[in-house]
Amino acid sequence: MFRLIPPPAHRMALRLAHAVRKRWWRIARPQLESCTIIASDIGGRLLLVRLSYGAGTWAFPSGGVRRNETPEDAARRELHEETGCRAHAMALLGVRNERLHGAANRLHIFATQVSDRPRPDQREVVEARFFPPHSLPEPLDERTRIKIALWRNRS
Repeated sequence: MFRLIPPPAHRMALRLAHAVRKRWWRIARPQLESCTIIASDIGGRLLLVRLSYGAGTWAFPSGGVRRNETPEDAARRELHEETGCRAHAMALLGVRNERLHGAANRLHIFATQVSDRPRPDQREVVEARFFPPHSLPEPLDERTRIKIALWRNRS
């Protein structure tokens, strides 16, 4: 159904929904559960996305864990929804408890390799590209930098 909405109108709706969601989280302070997936290609380049809403920073594909969904399944789903890529074997790098717009968030961080070429939908994700780890784009937010450090220090 959302595909019936033209991409520019969809992006505008996402920006509005994101602003409302942030305010609601500050008021209600729900317990959130989310996932991030750090995907690399065979050459070791990292897949980053830029969303149509928010601060416009580069980040890893991420999203919420749905009811009755495992964090790993959520990470696979988010990767595919945001980039069109399919995850190979997944490794859990860690779980972090953090605040997200005032809400408590339990974040599951996964790593995987992908062989697909990213295809952003131009709705939620306006850009998705691979970057060498030594030459990452700016701006990167602090949360993304923490995840990169975790990925670099994996055993």
